[in-house]
Amino acid sequence: MIKDFKKFAMRGNVVDLAVGVIIGGAFGKIVTSFVNDIIMPLLGLLIGGLDFTNLFIQLKDDGNVYATIQAANEAGIPTLNYGLFISTVIDFLIIAFSIFIAIRWFSKFKKKEEPKVEEPTTKECDFCKTEIPIKATRCPHCTSELK
Repeated sequence: MIKDFKKFAMRGNVVDLAVGVIIGGAFGKIVTSFVNDIIMPLLGLLIGGLDFTNLFIQLKDDGNVYATIQAANEAGIPTLNYGLFISTVIDFLIIAFSIFIAIRWFSKFKKKEEPKVEEPTTKECDFCKTEIPIKATRCPHCTSELK
């Protein structure tokens, strides 16, 4: 069983997948930082100084209005954090677009394979026009001798 597991784990596909997951995780952190630290502040500035990380709806009214999600959470107030959701959606769109660009870029470098031209395996009988094997010397349908 250990021998079979070692054989499975060391196949190229498993190792490639592991490398892809690790690089994907690191890439996700870079994109998340890009969205949270660069895109969202610029977007907030364009919208008028709006901070998306603190856009929320207070679901329980205790008479207080909380300025941040953290303050509401510390007070035990449930919140609907739509600003964080917007940030996550933008994060996803940037990751998806980046992966699309990367795949498109890599596909240009991929060696283009020549389409395989298959040799014909049949031919047409000159006399009865039926399809017969290419190596046939006599037609099995009309018994004519073929060249």
